[in-house]
Amino acid sequence: MSIKILQHKCISCGKCKDACPGNLLGFNENEKAAIQHPKDCWGCTACVKECNVGAIRYYLGSDIGGNGGYLFTTQTDEYINWHIVTKGDKKLIKILKIESNEY
Repeated sequence: MSIKILQHKCISCGKCKDACPGNLLGFNENEKAAIQHPKDCWGCTACVKECNVGAIRYYLGSDIGGNGGYLFTTQTDEYINWHIVTKGDKKLIKILKIESNEY
């Protein structure tokens, strides 16, 4: 499993870089977030959770029922919105930020 960073959505805030426990994220020559070796991604989704603008996609492998789907987050002042997209099906899970570290 791995992530993909959508360069056109990245706002260069660095939150994903700071959240990555494997120190796998950095910035490219355009000062956008980048992962040098996607195969080294641990799949923890820490970077996905920290991205406020939905620039990081976490791909769901078929071995966990994802069938090529992906997830990403957007945030409001109160919620982290987890968007799950699989074969034309879209789901939204809203988590209160104040409760987000309870799971």
